[in-house]
Amino acid sequence: MLRISLGALSACTCVFFLGQAGASDVVDDSHADLTMRNYYFDRNYVNATPQAAAREWAQGFILNVRSGYTDGPVGFGLDAQGLLGVRLDSSPDRAGTGLLPYSATTREPASDYSELGLTAKARVSKSELQLGTISTFLPIAFASPTRLLPQTFRGAYLKSQEIDNLTLHLGWLDRINLRDSTDYQKMSVSSPNGRFNGAAESDRFSFIGGDYAWSPQLTLKYYHAELADLYRKDFYGFVDNRPMGPGSLKSDFRLFVTGEDGAAKAGPVDNRNAALMLTYSLGAHKFGAGYMQLTGESAMPYLFGTEPLVITEGTMSSEFLNPKERSWQVKYDYNFVAMGLPGLNGMLRYVSGDNIELPKLGGSNLKESEKDIELSYVLQGTPLKGLALRVRNAWYRNDFTARASHRDDNELRLNVDYTWKLW
Repeated sequence: MLRISLGALSACTCVFFLGQAGASDVVDDSHADLTMRNYYFDRNYVNATPQAAAREWAQGFILNVRSGYTDGPVGFGLDAQGLLGVRLDSSPDRAGTGLLPYSATTREPASDYSELGLTAKARVSKSELQLGTISTFLPIAFASPTRLLPQTFRGAYLKSQEIDNLTLHLGWLDRINLRDSTDYQKMSVSSPNGRFNGAAESDRFSFIGGDYAWSPQLTLKYYHAELADLYRKDFYGFVDNRPMGPGSLKSDFRLFVTGEDGAAKAGPVDNRNAALMLTYSLGAHKFGAGYMQLTGESAMPYLFGTEPLVITEGTMSSEFLNPKERSWQVKYDYNFVAMGLPGLNGMLRYVSGDNIELPKLGGSNLKESEKDIELSYVLQGTPLKGLALRVRNAWYRNDFTARASHRDDNELRLNVDYTWKLW
């Protein structure tokens, strides 16, 4: 805890002096919060496997300090993020959940790990430029928030809303900080099931794109990204949400087109991923159905350590992005406020994939499936208002060989999060 306190003190000192040099608004408009996250992760593998289980329990602390801006046509500010993860339970034979870093030779998990990230920022009109520690939540680069501590990048990121109804994003990243790491490293392609050469690295990821609100109901999206000498990707999508009968229908279309870039160090890349998710909301109920199909000679690449923002997002054991894969899903959400229990929500989902091509891991027309159940509750009207509890369980099965990265498992995740607003 000492390291995060020193990090927070350093960040606050930087913000204070920046405020003295510019304007009181830097300090007056600043705010800070501390999120305490308790996380239990239990993935039990079924059948023959080199590791019987990945099971760890850890406590995380996420401190965010955000300054205001100096006066003038160009406003300057500084943000800071202090992170600390503490091991509560783990062992070498159960490491590898993504909650804690561990030794590559002994597999001994760290007892704790921490880091400090600083982001300088400048604002002109409705545009903001960030330099330093960056978090992007875009279809082509979605920083993973699904473990104990968040994953971040290092680079520059410009977000602009100068044109009505249009939000533009432009960025250049040279390093990634993984969610169970404390240092920045070069970027690579995620390669479960041996899809690509995961050892190939790049020190430049650039992107440009934006969202355009065509109407109050319809938003159009386009992004282009390049991971230098590995792959390039174009994303086309739209989200349409409009009344239909007694409820409303949300249509979410996503198309990713990827190919090789430069020297293609990760190997051949040739993929098109088209998907549509339809969700009908009626009172406390949401009924969803989706279909996703991959074509081309390879799987769909994405940055190692990030989350692929496809319609199967939120699945726990697989992302259903293998070569040639076709997947469909059904999903049901319920808000228990309709039963007089505000803050309580539930979800059921089933995803099935087939037509998978993995010549080295079982052959052709392989299959995988996952069943998910989730309950979440946010405390209401108590001294601990906002305390969030989340329980997720998944059952994953496939017919790949035992050497596959994705193996049959039963998985349980428990989260308890509480955010304390410091000022």
